Amino acid sequence: MSQLAHEPRASPTEEESAPGEAPFADMVWIPGRTFWMGSDQHYPEEAPAHRVTTSGFWMDRFTVTNADFARFVEATGYVTVAERPLNPADYPGAVAELLVPGSLVFRKTSGRVDLRDLSRWWAYVPGASWKQPEGQGSSVSTRARHPVVHVAYEDVAAYAQWAGKVLPTEAEWELAARGGLDRQEFCWGNEFTPGGHHLANTWQGEFPWQNLAQDGHEGTCPVGSFPSNGHGLHEMAGNVWEWTSDWYRARHAEGHRGKACCIPVNPRGPSTPDDSFDAHLPAVRIPRRVLKGGSFLCAPNYCRRYRPAARSPQPVDSGASHIGFRCIVRPTRA
Repeated sequence: MSQLAHEPRASPTEEESAPGEAPFADMVWIPGRTFWMGSDQHYPEEAPAHRVTTSGFWMDRFTVTNADFARFVEATGYVTVAERPLNPADYPGAVAELLVPGSLVFRKTSGRVDLRDLSRWWAYVPGASWKQPEGQGSSVSTRARHPVVHVAYEDVAAYAQWAGKVLPTEAEWELAARGGLDRQEFCWGNEFTPGGHHLANTWQGEFPWQNLAQDGHEGTCPVGSFPSNGHGLHEMAGNVWEWTSDWYRARHAEGHRGKACCIPVNPRGPSTPDDSFDAHLPAVRIPRRVLKGGSFLCAPNYCRRYRPAARSPQPVDSGASHIGFRCIVRPTRA
């Protein structure tokens, strides 16, 4: 592994060829290139659309599965954040009975609800964790090939280090998700269901009460259930949101839209988490990282974020039943 490094490299001058064999099984080469990142056509946090240059890297073909994560836990004895006792000082004003190990679990409602009130479909469930995704009594025994969920940022970083990999930056993730396409709405083009075929695990029907499951899945699906994008990556849209290493900010930095001399190379998010706190919860000083890709809960009437440009802030101390991750490896140059 001496030829591998975890830091971004110099700008590619042309689309790069893979530097030899993949360092691990089920990793694919993502050629470096200049592309348009973000979108001016959708949610405000995706703007402005801007050109960036990103060097090539290897990426996991699939999100990390329950079976993958179980091997990590067995080898290291690791205990996830959702399984640890909580410190009341970190959650001022929280209800005492909720200050126990657990995680956020989606609950489908019985009818239409106010979409401004997330508490109508999200519940903090004591005992919910990666191995008990719906709480006490649930299990992943039949979901070995499903994405691991209920993993906080600390958990995914620990897994990546153990595996000899790292988490992608937001720009790296978006480049990979686009599958070689530029300025297209989805990972596969501009039509959501070409020929009437669903190409991602998303929500059909009226969220959060009517799930028609026309794509064949009501919750998460096994990895590889949908066709890969142009880079050979599966489920880069829908199924589960995926952690990136970048701190969140409410808009992209102003990139350059024209001159090649000024295009950012291997951009990262803010260098500190200072701007990533939730302005609506000033007393809760928990920074947020960028999630990408959308999930099985994304629906046209609520969260149309099953697109490469889409992004979401997630507090680093918590996961949920729709958040997972995949890793990358960046090669060095002689």
